[in-house]
Amino acid sequence: MKFAPLALAAGMLCASGLASSAAHTSPDSAGKMPAQPAAAMRADVDMQAVLDAHAALNPKPIEKLTPAEARKQPTPADAVNAVLKKQGKSTDPESLVPGVKSADRMIAGAAGQIPARVYTPAGAGPFPVIVYFHGGGWVIGDKQVYDGGARGLAKQANAVVVSVDYRLAPEHKFPHAWDDSLAAYKWALANAAAINGDPKKFALAGESAGGNLAVTTAIAVRDANLQAPLHVLAVYPVAQTSLTTESYQEYAMAKPLNKAMIEWFVGHLTTSPDNLKDPRLNVVGAKLQGLPPVTIVHAQIDPLASDSVELEAALKKAGVPVERKIYQGVTHEFFGMAAVVAKAKDAQGYAGQRLKQAFGQR
Repeated sequence: MKFAPLALAAGMLCASGLASSAAHTSPDSAGKMPAQPAAAMRADVDMQAVLDAHAALNPKPIEKLTPAEARKQPTPADAVNAVLKKQGKSTDPESLVPGVKSADRMIAGAAGQIPARVYTPAGAGPFPVIVYFHGGGWVIGDKQVYDGGARGLAKQANAVVVSVDYRLAPEHKFPHAWDDSLAAYKWALANAAAINGDPKKFALAGESAGGNLAVTTAIAVRDANLQAPLHVLAVYPVAQTSLTTESYQEYAMAKPLNKAMIEWFVGHLTTSPDNLKDPRLNVVGAKLQGLPPVTIVHAQIDPLASDSVELEAALKKAGVPVERKIYQGVTHEFFGMAAVVAKAKDAQGYAGQRLKQAFGQR
C-alpha cells in the first residue's frame, strides 16, 4: 500500500545530514534531482538558525499525538519569531511586511462559513486577487501559521490575498478541504469588488498541502467552466502518493517528517486506500490539459522535492506552461520565513514577479 507524502506545518526537517549549497539548481535532462555530495548536505546558516530555534521549543513527535494536541505544537512561525526576538527585532507582521494590511472575516465554504484572512497592499486598487491555501497535511496548520507566506505574496505581487482556513481532517476527511477550496475561489470571484479586487485578474497559490489545493482547484475551476485563474503558484506541493521517490528516500529519516508521521496524516485524512488513487491527491495522474501557467517553488531539503519535479514533468507533458525553481540549503516550510531566511525573501520575490507578469504588471 502506498501513502501520500503529506506536508506539515508543525515543524521542519531538522539536524543531521541535511541540504547543501546556496546556489539554485535545475534537474538534469532526465528530470531527476541533482546529486549532492554528502559533505555539502547542510542547511544554510540562516535556515539552520530557524531549525535550531524550532528544536529549542521542544516540539513533540506529531505521530504520537492526537490532532488536537498536534495543532498546539510549536510551529515554524514560532521558530521565526524566536529568531527575530533573539536578533532584537520586531515580530509584528505589519512591521515585517510594511504596506500590507490584513483583516479576518468569514467567507462561504462548501458547507457553511469558514474563516479567511484578507491581505491588502498599499495603494488605491483595485488589485489582482490571489486565493491562497495554507499547508499542514490537511490536518494541522491555519492562516496564522502561514501568515508570512500569504502576507509576503500580497506585497511582492501587489495583490489582494485571500488566505483560506479550509476544513481540516479528521473532523472533515477527504475531500472536504478540496470542496472548501473551490467554494472559496467562487466566493472571491463573486466578491472581488468588495475586497478592492480586480474581478478580471485572479490567481491561485498555496504551500505544501495548500500547493496541492492550488493546482487541484485550478482543475476543478476548469471542469466547472468558471472564470479561470491567470496563474497558479504551487510551493513545495503534494503531487503524488508514493513513498519511493528519490527525495523521500534521501530524507526518509529527517525529523519531523518521517514515515510514521506520513501514516499519521494519511490515517486522519483518508477514508480508504482508494482515496490515494484520486487525482486530487495523485495530481500527476490527473487530467492537466488546459490549465493556466504554473510556477513551482520548492526546497532541496524536503521529502516532497521529487513531487515538484514530477509535477513539472506532468504539466509539460500536458502542454501547460510551467517554470520550477529549487532553492538549495533550505527546508520544507522555508517560503514564509522571509524575515530571517534570505532565500525565502528571494523565493517570495520570484513568485511575486511571476504573478505580476501573469497579471500584466511590471
